[in-house]
Amino acid sequence: MPTPESTSGPASTSDIAWWKQLNGYHWFVFIMASCAWMFDCLDQQLFILARNNAVVSLAPDLDAKAYGGYATSIFIAGWAIGGLIFGAVGDRIGRAKTLAITVLMYSISTGLSALSNNIWEFFAYRLLTGLGVGGVFGLAVALISDSLPEHVRSKALGWLQALSAVGNVTAGMCSVALAKMDPNVSWKYLFLIGATPAFLCIFIMVRLREPEKWVRAKQASKEVGGKAMGSYASLFGEPRWAKPALLGMILCVAGVVGVWGVGFFSPELVGSALDKSLREAGLTGAELQAEKTKWTAYALIIQNIGAFFGMLAFARLAQAIGRKPAFYIGTFVAMGATIFFFQSFKTRADIWMNGVMGFAQLALMAGYAIYLPELFPTRLRSTGTSFCYNVGRFIAATGPFTLAVLQSWLGAAAVAKLPEGADAAAQAAAKLDAFRFAACCMSGIYLVALFVLPFLPETKGQPLPED
Repeated sequence: MPTPESTSGPASTSDIAWWKQLNGYHWFVFIMASCAWMFDCLDQQLFILARNNAVVSLAPDLDAKAYGGYATSIFIAGWAIGGLIFGAVGDRIGRAKTLAITVLMYSISTGLSALSNNIWEFFAYRLLTGLGVGGVFGLAVALISDSLPEHVRSKALGWLQALSAVGNVTAGMCSVALAKMDPNVSWKYLFLIGATPAFLCIFIMVRLREPEKWVRAKQASKEVGGKAMGSYASLFGEPRWAKPALLGMILCVAGVVGVWGVGFFSPELVGSALDKSLREAGLTGAELQAEKTKWTAYALIIQNIGAFFGMLAFARLAQAIGRKPAFYIGTFVAMGATIFFFQSFKTRADIWMNGVMGFAQLALMAGYAIYLPELFPTRLRSTGTSFCYNVGRFIAATGPFTLAVLQSWLGAAAVAKLPEGADAAAQAAAKLDAFRFAACCMSGIYLVALFVLPFLPETKGQPLPED
């Protein structure tokens, strides 16, 4: 069997499709890393689709939207903590071992979410799921970066991120399949489906080996004067790595908060907008709820189909004009598409807008997969990548609270302006308009990226840094 690090030729192979330049073991690494991240995203989307029904079932007397937001914040906070912990662990004990641990953690915790007896147990399992989910991205990116040939790295990483949309689409299809089931039960099945990636651990643990680059770096760290592996003291104690770590983190804040603080609340808008149009069509009761569930899932599927093509487009743009120019363009497009969606979506006929927003918002994620590992050496690659990608989630975790408070404040102000005696429909419409405006205001987070891009290095065409 070929060695993990054997390459398939010199730079002249650039005219050959990247996947044709991989040997059998390269393919195995790519598939395992991509599946780990794809199933990770499956679990994320299953949660988004199931959270409100879960809250209603477990705590019917509570505000489903508010407590769904709390569950989201807990999940994202766990994600951030898990990313910080397992990113460093991956550099210390190995990418393959740690990847198996994180996949097992998020799979089992997702399955246990279905067995929750109350809202507090549900919150606890969401936190544990977040811990596992948070570690996967940095580990998968570092594993591919260190294992595949240099000249196919960026293309493979672009596809790694694009394939995550397959997990998202699969989650939407599962929700559609269960749309006619009692919503007090269907959410349990969605979380049980999310437990299936645990079987992936068997293959990760049995055959996946640590990259030779990591093995060499680990050996060098044991020698006299060797530099520490997975050390935050080393990451922030050396200016060469501290600067890209801090600036890269801020760059990621824009995209992560944009997606999790705004974009992934599109089901709330879709559900509210569809409720009005479906009632006008004469639907009521269980039939109305089933149609809302189905169309909300359709919207998420279309959003992630758009994301798939957006991430591939960003990867190609980054390879053609450079990482930083691609981020400049992507930032403005993401903000514009988000504002357009939240201002314009009204009926089922507008569902194509989800695809536009997904294309623009998630495109930036491909940029993170390609760019972040190019900023750090092997001994800090998983640590630095995970730090940048996940610390922003502490800020993103406040997104649901911020959006809820802003929506509540704007909604109350809008209702107060209505004529005295306005009916429930008029009040609901005013609150929906307030939600639209709140989401548009929060879309300004994308502009944060513009302040740090000038101070980050351009890495197009450069080898991965080593020290």
